[in-house]
Amino acid sequence: MSISIAALDLNLLLVLHTVLTERSVVRAAERLHVTPSAISNSLARLRSVVGDPLVTRKGRGIVPTPRALALAPAIARGLRELESGLQEAPFEPARCTRTFTLAVADAGQVTWGPRIAARMAGEMPNARLSVVGIASLVALGDLTSSQVDLHIGLAGRGAGLHIEPLLDERTVLVARDHPGLTKRLSARALGALRHVGVEMVPGKGFRDLVGAAYARAGIRREVAMTVPSFLTAAAIVAATDLVATLPASLVAAQGARLGVRCVNAPVPAHTVKMALCWHDRTHADPAARYFRELVRLAVLAA
Repeated sequence: MSISIAALDLNLLLVLHTVLTERSVVRAAERLHVTPSAISNSLARLRSVVGDPLVTRKGRGIVPTPRALALAPAIARGLRELESGLQEAPFEPARCTRTFTLAVADAGQVTWGPRIAARMAGEMPNARLSVVGIASLVALGDLTSSQVDLHIGLAGRGAGLHIEPLLDERTVLVARDHPGLTKRLSARALGALRHVGVEMVPGKGFRDLVGAAYARAGIRREVAMTVPSFLTAAAIVAATDLVATLPASLVAAQGARLGVRCVNAPVPAHTVKMALCWHDRTHADPAARYFRELVRLAVLAA
């Protein structure tokens, strides 16, 4: 007789398992916190599906049929495996072999990436880290995608997102070291500079927050070219008379190596509120929680 699992109430298997274990309908009812009549009704339903009496009465107990005895080991094994799967084992970072995907802009990759990698090596040596840029984050479907676990950057918006404020990232205006920028510039001279703009996801309509800061201050900002990363902007600035607005943490850590320095001028104040962002699908996962805390501590330590 062929039986489809889709047509079977799996609770009936638990009832049969308990009856076979206790060898008594009454004791099975006590163990499952139901009435004996409920046990009898469940057995009747299972008999109709299986096409076998399953148990017969003998005095105050029951006697299983050959069919029930044949089913018993498989049911017991299945229930044990199901219970084991439902039990959440304590998370052990050192034994974790997961791959975690972090989305962060290139400036954060350079500034915070080494510290995150060092913490991962020390605390989660068997786990793997995949770092993607903001353009990849958007292309993959943002945090609703199962391919990205965590994002460091501007707070996202949308259903199911969790946001944890991380830090305020100040920006600075940089240029190469050339004679025209040896003294403090006036607001007029600042307005005459030509800028390299950073657009990490061109064509997606993201607001130009740096341009908005200049507009509020009433200072002209001419963008001569745009690039997709802060490091590219720094490289162009180091080779030309163009200027660029970069995260202060990147300039502090890598400015000398990149060949740029801060411009002494009345630059409009601009601060980016950085946050950790993740989706509800990973919110309660122990491994994802540990990874989030690891990243948070690494970034703040930097």
